[in-house]
Amino acid sequence: PDLGRRFAERKRCADLECSMLMCRGKAMQDFKGPDCRFVNFKKGEAVYVYYKLIGESTELWAGSVGSDFGYFPKDLLEINHNYSNEELELPTDVSLVLAF
Repeated sequence: PDLGRRFAERKRCADLECSMLMCRGKAMQDFKGPDCRFVNFKKGEAVYVYYKLIGESTELWAGSVGSDFGYFPKDLLEINHNYSNEELELPTDVSLVLAF
């Protein structure tokens, strides 16, 4: 399927709006994303995870560093706190969730 600018068709979240934190981790190295959809961080910074892409792009998670939000490679994060053990599988197109 043509995902357009989306990286995956589905994601895992802690709640239906994907607004609750799933976990927090520490950046294991510096990361500078290829475009504005990614969040940049420095080694040692705290990264907060809101959702995890599943399917073909399982290597990307979405979260925040300070006031910046975006995607990053999950392998660059060392998880040090889980906020929720619940994971809901949802479509990445938010309008699909709101339509039901």
